[in-house]
Amino acid sequence: MKFFVNFLSAFRIFASFAIIGTLMSGMYMTTLILFLIAALTDFFDGYLARKYDVCTKLGGVMDHIGDKLLVVNTFVLLCIMMPVWFTVIPIIIMIARELYISGLREFLGTQKIPMPVPHARFSMGKIKTAMQMISITAFLALFALGASIGASSDGTALVYAIYALPNIGIFSLWFALAASIWSAVSYTRDFAQKLKKIK
Repeated sequence: MKFFVNFLSAFRIFASFAIIGTLMSGMYMTTLILFLIAALTDFFDGYLARKYDVCTKLGGVMDHIGDKLLVVNTFVLLCIMMPVWFTVIPIIIMIARELYISGLREFLGTQKIPMPVPHARFSMGKIKTAMQMISITAFLALFALGASIGASSDGTALVYAIYALPNIGIFSLWFALAASIWSAVSYTRDFAQKLKKIK
C-alpha cells in the first residue's frame, strides 16, 4: 500500500508536466481528463496513507510537490491562454503566496522549527485547493467543449454548458484567492509566534 500511495503522488508530478504538452498541443479533452485523474489522486493518496497508516516523510514531500506543480503549471498555462486581468491577477497573487509560505517554512526549517499544514477538514488551505481545482476544471472544460463545438456540425447542446463555465471558473478562482490570502494571514501569525522562540 505504501508503494501505491507514493505512486499516486508520483503520477501527479508526472501529470503536472504532461499537461503542459497536451494543453499547448490543443489536446483539450486529454488535458481535462488527465487533470481530473491527477486531482483525484490528491484526495486518495492522503486518504489511503492515513487509513492504512503508511504516512512517510518521502510521501509527504512528494504529495506536497505534486499538489503545487499540478496547480502552478496549469495556472501559468491558463495565464498564457487567457491573458485578461480577472484571471492573471488572482493567479499571480496565489503563486506569490505559495512562494511566500515556502519561504517561511524554509526559514523555520533552518531553525529546526516545524510549520505543519493544518489538518482541519475545512481549513482555508484545503478550501483554497478545492476551489483552485474547480476553477481549473471549469476553464479546461471550456476549452474542451469549445473544441468539440468547433468540430461538430451541431453543437447546440454544448453551447448552454459553455455559457456557465467561465462564470464558474472566475468565481472559483477569486474565491480561491480569498481563501489563499486568509490562509497566508494564518500562516503569518503562526510564523510570528514561532519567531518569538528564536533567540
